[in-house]
Amino acid sequence: MVRVVILGQGYVASIFASGLEKIKAGKLEPYGVPLADELPIKIKDIEIVGSYDVDASKVEKDLYEVVRAYDPEAPESLKGITVRKGIHLRSLRNLPIEATGLDDEMSLKEAVERLVSEWKELKPDVFVNVCTTEAFVPFESREGLEKAIEEDNRDRLTATQVYVYAAAKYAKEVGGAAFVNAIPTLIANDPVYVELAKESNLVVFGDDGATGATPLTADVLSHLAQRNRYVLDIAQFNIGGNNDFLALTDKERNKSKEFTKSSIVKDLLGYDAPHYIKPTGFLEPLGDKKFIAMHIEYVSFNGAHDELVITGRINDSPALAGLLVDLVRLGKIAVEKKEFGTVYEVNAFYMKNPGPGDRKSIPKIIAYEKLRQWAGLKPRWL
Repeated sequence: MVRVVILGQGYVASIFASGLEKIKAGKLEPYGVPLADELPIKIKDIEIVGSYDVDASKVEKDLYEVVRAYDPEAPESLKGITVRKGIHLRSLRNLPIEATGLDDEMSLKEAVERLVSEWKELKPDVFVNVCTTEAFVPFESREGLEKAIEEDNRDRLTATQVYVYAAAKYAKEVGGAAFVNAIPTLIANDPVYVELAKESNLVVFGDDGATGATPLTADVLSHLAQRNRYVLDIAQFNIGGNNDFLALTDKERNKSKEFTKSSIVKDLLGYDAPHYIKPTGFLEPLGDKKFIAMHIEYVSFNGAHDELVITGRINDSPALAGLLVDLVRLGKIAVEKKEFGTVYEVNAFYMKNPGPGDRKSIPKIIAYEKLRQWAGLKPRWL
């Protein structure tokens, strides 16, 4: 059994919860789950035991009712789980949402203690972080992190950074847990948090789930590099209409996302080709089905100049939610293997910016085989 707590009950988390329960009930095939039936821990063994949010319209509501707002066919098996109050630390600023959090009622240190106490009752094995994209600054030292918590420095911390700190305290007390960081905030790439995780029996996967245009760009760039074609320039952008794209209209949040999306270029090509790779804009009528476009110009044999132009419409939240079904099971496996800290073999396949920070992005087909080897599965393509 894998007991899961969700941090951020928005579109991704709600589609994850709904799709998971439908698969368990035999109403859906596990399409979009890369290792669907292959892991020793089965999908039916995943149980959502808790959910946290800071949207006043969701807090204290039944999870079933919240998920129904995103999927009218939400399974009734989600009834009986209350969405609890989390931490926001300004994460909803400039969004048309009324925020309410533990940080409105108490110090951050007290909020951490409250969370750890609640988690000891819920007994989660894995935390899934799908909060709104944040503007963040990595920590330079463990002392700096602990001082920010102790001194209640709300301008220095983000919700994710506090959640991971709390998860580390919880993991140390109970003997182990995993934290899946599916947003751009650097956790698996922050040496301070990786060291904290190692010392606290916490596994950290991250950073920023690789869905949509970014893994496709990585695959195309790998294809060109393997054929020794020289990439002249890359333009790739996304436009969407969900709340995450609305949040990305904030300059600092957009910068966080841009970093994780752009980091693949030099890693995969070996040189930093001129590129524009950004989450570009918000257009509400697009909803969760984002528009992606890609243009890559390159030099082939005898100086020939070729171009690739790719466009698509991709349902944003289901693409990530399917990966989470794997990641929570892999988190439990990593805890059982006592691989505390971060696990590159998992991150390289599932994340845009795979930690730890001294490791590079690699072609996804290679990352896939490394993942399978780590998980004890037979090679598929090699």
